[in-house]
Amino acid sequence: MNSARPAIRARGLSRRFGNLLAVDRVDLTVPRAHVYGFLGPNGSGKSTTIRMLCGLLTPSEGEIEVLGMRVPEQAEQLRQRIGYMTQKFSLFEDLTVRENLEFLAAVQGIPAREAKKRVDELIGQYHFADRQRQLAGTLSGGQKQRLALAGAVIHRPELLFLDEPTSAVDPESRRDFWEKLFD
Repeated sequence: MNSARPAIRARGLSRRFGNLLAVDRVDLTVPRAHVYGFLGPNGSGKSTTIRMLCGLLTPSEGEIEVLGMRVPEQAEQLRQRIGYMTQKFSLFEDLTVRENLEFLAAVQGIPAREAKKRVDELIGQYHFADRQRQLAGTLSGGQKQRLALAGAVIHRPELLFLDEPTSAVDPESRRDFWEKLFD
């Protein structure tokens, strides 16, 4: 892997939904080992751009390369190397904290013995030891946020995409989130 290559490169990236031009010819280069953020009002195309960079949404025009892989052509292989945390916390509310992490480990293809070890590690790291059997749907907003982050990093991704990860939580949970992320 060439460390001089950028983590993300997009050229002329556009996305239309019918007559609506949601993303208009974005050029973007993000170096490796950097934190990069999109700022803008609701409806300005931030989430749409992130979804295209993750390979979840096909661009109407333009070229994308993430971690040296062409998107959308290599999107399936890319998903094994990236983590993505949506602004809506994609958790299964009728599963426990532990079951959510075990399920996500299985989806990522982590072998059972390694998955158990990784789930145990994340439960400790994200302070869920006393809540691992609690249904995710009964957690507070900050707890759901921490669980969603743990799920996004369960497979130790090379690159992590966060889509407004702190938009719906209190200031203390927001601070805790950023501390956990940078740990």
